[in-house]
Amino acid sequence: MSDANSRDSFSSRYGFIIACVGSAVGMANVWAFPYRTARYGGAAFLIPYFICVAILGATGVVEETAFGRWGGAGPLGTMRKAMVAKGKKSLKEIGIIPVIAAFGIGTGYAIIIGWVLRYLWGSITGAVTSAENTGAYFGQIVGNFGSVGWHLLALAFTFVMMIGGIQKSIEKICKFMMPLFYILFIYMAIRVAMLPGVVEGYKYLFIPQWSYLTDVKTWIFALGQAFFSLSLAGNGTVVYGSYLSKKENVLTCSAHIAIFDTLAALLAAIVVVPAVFALVGADSIGAGPPLLFITLPAIFQQMAGGRIFAIIFFLAIFFAAVTSIVNLFETPIEMLQERFKLSRSKSVAIILVLAAIGGVFLESADTIGVWMDVMSIYICPLGAFIAAVIFFWVMGKDFAAEQIQLGREKKIGKWVVPLGKYGFCAIAFLVFVLSIAFGGIG
Repeated sequence: MSDANSRDSFSSRYGFIIACVGSAVGMANVWAFPYRTARYGGAAFLIPYFICVAILGATGVVEETAFGRWGGAGPLGTMRKAMVAKGKKSLKEIGIIPVIAAFGIGTGYAIIIGWVLRYLWGSITGAVTSAENTGAYFGQIVGNFGSVGWHLLALAFTFVMMIGGIQKSIEKICKFMMPLFYILFIYMAIRVAMLPGVVEGYKYLFIPQWSYLTDVKTWIFALGQAFFSLSLAGNGTVVYGSYLSKKENVLTCSAHIAIFDTLAALLAAIVVVPAVFALVGADSIGAGPPLLFITLPAIFQQMAGGRIFAIIFFLAIFFAAVTSIVNLFETPIEMLQERFKLSRSKSVAIILVLAAIGGVFLESADTIGVWMDVMSIYICPLGAFIAAVIFFWVMGKDFAAEQIQLGREKKIGKWVVPLGKYGFCAIAFLVFVLSIAFGGIG
């Protein structure tokens, strides 16, 4: 599977798009986007967010997809091929940086998926909706070695879903899970609309508070949310791009990815923000795991039919999380296949065993928080910046245009390459600097 003739691939453009959407849509869409929308002026936050998504989708997503397709490998193989081609052999292993980022984030993500599975089961049994204190309930599972069994179960699910490869496993799973994710969230949005008192939540969400547009933090966090939501890290999109046919138009594919990821974030906000306003008050809209595992379960307890709602909610979150983690782990798995010529099954087994061993010692909420911060603040944006510089600068003036044009009948606009070369490279570096300065903006 590591050579050009036997390499796995997506069966269609739709398969590639739905897999990339699955990669982009994750728990951050639910626990970060609604909070930031509420924190930074409701619809006012959406204006810079939409602008950032449009720019990043037309540059970063396009670049990483086209780069991986050219290289016919993940970030390590693609960047090695580029460095060797340009006589920069001393830098040929630079692609290990985004590989480390993908493995590191995936290792931590598996722990959180274990929490989701535990909450899904607790919703089914009624333990979540009958807990006297949702904060205490969450605290019981996030201590040292507090949820090992569920964590390992999450990794076992991942192993089963990845063993068959791109077309036979990952593509089919994403084609099932992602449409169902949207259906479940649409149902929840309709159900939330029936709650008394949601009107104020809708007003806050959809009526812009224009003063927030003069706050630089609104733009910074809109940029960070868009950047990380689109999975720009020089890894997952590169490796998925390596499985894409050269007949496909990467600009069209990237546009669809950006649109559907944005729709997922908006759906999450339409569910979360009005529900919080209606049942626990606007001041309760926090961010991160507390919103997902403490505030929202408390809301479910107050809803008629809250137990069913909780089941549907955590099932949808599980679908979003699983389609993200398979993309994260695909990067190091593909590296083992491409670099060491290992079989798919051996590569999957090695990565998931390493993730299990490392992840067990990260299980406490404090430790996993620090781990994920290090990966997302320092390594992920650095990987995105490196990939962008190589694609737009190192490979020469005509390279980017040729790779983006590939598979497209109409000639690309004259703005495409300059926007990526000057705009996206600067943005990727800015995200790296701002992430360090603010302790994370994603």
